[in-house]
Amino acid sequence: MSNDRFKTLYQKGVVTRHVVIVDSETGVNYLFVCEASAGGLTVLLDKDGKPLVTPVEK
Repeated sequence: MSNDRFKTLYQKGVVTRHVVIVDSETGVNYLFVCEASAGGLTVLLDKDGKPLVTPVEK
């Protein structure tokens, strides 16, 4: 199993961080937001409410 399954696509901020992560096996995109010792992770959705998927090379 590879340690590179989750890749960072975008990150912004220092105190409050916004990070977009892609699962390299499924292509599903996630948003992680953290501030101080609190944080949350959610799947990003497209305009139809379906998971946002980045094409994955096999």
